[in-house]
Amino acid sequence: MDNYDYDLFVIGAGSGGVRAARMAAGFGAKVAIAEDRYMGGTCVNVGCVPKKLYVYASEFSKSFSDARNYGWDSEKPAFHWATLRDNKKKEISRLNGIYNRLLEGAKADVIDGRGRILDAHTVAVGERRFSAGKILIATGGWPHIPPFPGSELTLSSNEIFDLEQFPQRLVIVGGGYIAVEFAGIFNGLGSRVTQLYRGPLFLRGFDADIRAHAAREIAKTGVDLRFEVNVEAITRGAGRLELQLTDGTTIEADAVLYATGRKANLEGLGLENVNVEVNEFGTVVVDAEYRTAEPSIFALGDVTGGMELTPVALAEGMSFARRQFGELENVVDYDFVPSAVFCQPNIGTVGFTEEQARARFGHIRLFKSTFKPMKHTISGRDEQTFMKLIVDKASDRVVGVHMMGPDAGEIMQGIAIALRAGATKAVFDTTIGIHPTAAEEFVTMREAWTED
Repeated sequence: MDNYDYDLFVIGAGSGGVRAARMAAGFGAKVAIAEDRYMGGTCVNVGCVPKKLYVYASEFSKSFSDARNYGWDSEKPAFHWATLRDNKKKEISRLNGIYNRLLEGAKADVIDGRGRILDAHTVAVGERRFSAGKILIATGGWPHIPPFPGSELTLSSNEIFDLEQFPQRLVIVGGGYIAVEFAGIFNGLGSRVTQLYRGPLFLRGFDADIRAHAAREIAKTGVDLRFEVNVEAITRGAGRLELQLTDGTTIEADAVLYATGRKANLEGLGLENVNVEVNEFGTVVVDAEYRTAEPSIFALGDVTGGMELTPVALAEGMSFARRQFGELENVVDYDFVPSAVFCQPNIGTVGFTEEQARARFGHIRLFKSTFKPMKHTISGRDEQTFMKLIVDKASDRVVGVHMMGPDAGEIMQGIAIALRAGATKAVFDTTIGIHPTAAEEFVTMREAWTED
């Protein structure tokens, strides 16, 4: 057997890398993991965790208003950005420490610095070199801001959490879930938010009905949505930024957030030294076992261009370790993976969109429901919940569920279990609902909206 320093060397201590390292060490492998930024990767530091904390903060403003018609007669409290920002930093530091302790407890060596691959079995971190039987690339993604005049004046989602001054006027450029979520966050915290998207409707890839409903509901909250428009240039004025737009108009802002996509974080990894293929989308090409064209080098998570979700990266890290070091056959099933967008109100989705279902199954039945949440019958807030079921007509199996409304993400986790178990519409119909809840609507939609 070859005498390497490590059985596994992981580059990147995000969700997938840490899970793979811990699991491999648990199977008895000698493991090292290198990280040059922060433990826990994007999710813990500049993604899921701080974003959800800021969503919670932003929702209080609506709750204060909602409470008045429920008898709570009080003034809306003042918001202090620095308090939220600094308390968030404390929580992230606590989580960073937990990740370190998890790796130490698994007896994996943590190495500070950017790993650079020198050959199929050698990684350099600074001046040090380490040999390994297997190398795993788990460096995740990184925000991408396209170059244009004034692009250096913009912020990415990495910096937006820690601004010194709260932006009273914020322009967000982009139409994906990150852009939509931050629009809701800063609108709820008190910014005047304008969201620009170059296409006709944001949230491309989601069900068409959800996209249309989201545009209506988010506009109601006060976000200025502008579709089919882009930024031509940004210039700095006296205490402000001025944006020239493609429709000939201009906007003034205190800050501009570009959320126009992410790219695989491959810079400086030394891939030119080995036989690792990168495709036209800039992501690492792997097979079903996450192996690259270099037999000893693997990659997983966002860097491979698959589903960019933390639980998916965790599942891939576990699958990798079980196969490579536990001699266990463990394949990640990517069907019916649920996801949520923490916009306001939330979006939850699992399974096929209507367009995908028609292409896959041909004949489908659709069930839709739009209603005012019970809470707002008294609060007076103008908000509508939307739910949609997509059913394969031939088998009666429910193949897609989509929702926009309070707690959509929480509700969709349970729905995903049902879809993975193959639940039919008949099963939904014979399930007794919990009353009064919004979720019970999923088991009481009897009349098809349409079928073909």
